[in-house]
Amino acid sequence: MNETIGSYINEAYGGVHSGEGHQFNFYLRAAESRLREQASKRRLAIAKGDRDHLYQRFIPPPRLQSAREELRRSHTVLIDGLPGSGRRTAALMLLHELSASRGSLHELPDTADDRTASPIDTHDINDGDRLLLDLSEVDESRYVAVQQVLSDFRSSLLGHNAHLVVVLPHHLSYLLQSNLRRFTVGIGRPAAKRVFVRHLRCEDISPSAEEVGGHDLASYLAQAPLRDVAELADRIKRCRNTSGAERGFSHWLSESLAGQHNQTARVAADISTGHGGRQKALLLSLAMFHGAPPGTVLQATNALLGILSHPPDPAPRLDRADLHAEFTGIGAETLPDGQVQFRRVGYDRAVRDHFWTFLPDIRRQLRDWFGTCLTEPTLTQLDRRKAVERFTEQSLRTGRPEDLTWLADQWTRRGARAHLVADAAQVLALGLDHDQHGRAFRQQIYDWATSTETSPGLKEVLIVVCSETMARSHPDQALVRLHHLARRANGQVRVNAQDALLRLAKSDSRLYLRLLDRLSVGIGQRQWAADFELFLAVADPTLLIGSRAVRESLTMSWTAVLRRPTGSWAAPVGHWLDACADHRHRDPSLTILVAACAADSRVSGHLYRVALGWQRSDAHTPGTGADTVSCLLQKINAAQGIEPYEHAV
Repeated sequence: MNETIGSYINEAYGGVHSGEGHQFNFYLRAAESRLREQASKRRLAIAKGDRDHLYQRFIPPPRLQSAREELRRSHTVLIDGLPGSGRRTAALMLLHELSASRGSLHELPDTADDRTASPIDTHDINDGDRLLLDLSEVDESRYVAVQQVLSDFRSSLLGHNAHLVVVLPHHLSYLLQSNLRRFTVGIGRPAAKRVFVRHLRCEDISPSAEEVGGHDLASYLAQAPLRDVAELADRIKRCRNTSGAERGFSHWLSESLAGQHNQTARVAADISTGHGGRQKALLLSLAMFHGAPPGTVLQATNALLGILSHPPDPAPRLDRADLHAEFTGIGAETLPDGQVQFRRVGYDRAVRDHFWTFLPDIRRQLRDWFGTCLTEPTLTQLDRRKAVERFTEQSLRTGRPEDLTWLADQWTRRGARAHLVADAAQVLALGLDHDQHGRAFRQQIYDWATSTETSPGLKEVLIVVCSETMARSHPDQALVRLHHLARRANGQVRVNAQDALLRLAKSDSRLYLRLLDRLSVGIGQRQWAADFELFLAVADPTLLIGSRAVRESLTMSWTAVLRRPTGSWAAPVGHWLDACADHRHRDPSLTILVAACAADSRVSGHLYRVALGWQRSDAHTPGTGADTVSCLLQKINAAQGIEPYEHAV
């Protein structure tokens, strides 16, 4: 009897996996999509396209010209200014304005990735580089440590004709060393109204002077950080796109400002005038899931009462008020489409602020409650995304980033529901983009990437977050974390990590060289088998082969690779020989291969036999195989001191 053993699926309402192990593919794509949607809300990124976009909208702050002159004269300038004044934007634009003929513009790592000696590393400097060092939110110990090595770092900087802009921590101005004060320029805050109007005009929105002269807008612009001013302009653009041009600027502005109404005092008064435990739970649940259906708010309310061990109401259910009455009692209403919301604009934000500010003793329970709520599969993707944004905002506002990393870990553990993967990715992405706590998230992701205890589900999320979020603002650190994940992961997770790492490395010549350097060290230490595989995948005989640094790294790695079994490297060597059909690549490619085995005639023989096999195959371009192998043999002989025989005349 012949039987076929397999899986038969009649209907499917979610992800289907008929084999063994984890499967997160669909939800990882959803996570990537969600993170891309948030791209416009992220902190300033280093990518050239992002910088060009920002430069069009940039309003120079007071004293920026002094900073320009100092940077050109000393190759270093330290930018000081009040938080919210656009310090990082100004620093980035100073570097963006410099000539880009050599080197690249990148941010120096702000975590101790793979090194313990110095807080900033001169190996991060290449000829003509434009470097950003953002210290605006560092602690005292790191600020002092960086200053102690900054003079030596500047010496190397000048030797490479590179430029450095440092954003200083204004709250630690008393710790600035006297020898660095001559490089320091304090910038002012540009006129918020000019920034606002510039952003609008770049979106083809040109309001009249009267339309931007109202009291509500003036009050908002007077106190909002510049990043929030830019966000207001972005909300107006979205409102125009959704509500239609016929509604006009005044309507778009009022709609966009509506969510900024401060209801803090009203919420505090309402809560203090007799709300019981269930009403308070209903308030917070609606504030967290604002705009969700009544059933979602009820489930969250009951879950919160349970986690806080609130005694149940002993009255029979039909003797108690229904949800309509309860919503009315807390100032909420159900819209025709079934969504529940507070009647007062901005009331939901004020409720969240009140609970996290004035009930600090239940913040851990609120974390557990929110984690439980998100496991509910009936939540729509929109409700989930908004709820994650709200919880993340409160956790970071009250200095509890550990609540977010804990949730990301829990949501991706073995047995966790797969729809939580996108939520975990969003939580980490929002944390990475936070001005104050971003460094802590980068450090935590590094710790996860280098740990053997990290779950496969979390590793998948880290791959997405590093690729889609961290790579935009801190590509060097993203590369380091992806490399560690590619080394330690198994199965499909390892393949995904390697693919993401290679895409990132090949997107920028500096990152490509950095990965080659890391691989040459790892291969030399023979600690990670994955490094050999990664090297053979990334080593390209046509990419930056003219760079001496690239040739040195390639030679070091090939030296170790060619001493492994021939079958592990014969095919990649064949690809290198294929590239020799282009005479521009023949000499440097063969020189690297020969230099890698010059000290060992046995390895040289293996290389030559592989080349002969390649010549006999049909893989190469017709007519080039014999010339390439002949050139290879000449280089091998020359490396071994064998002179070509010349006939006497």
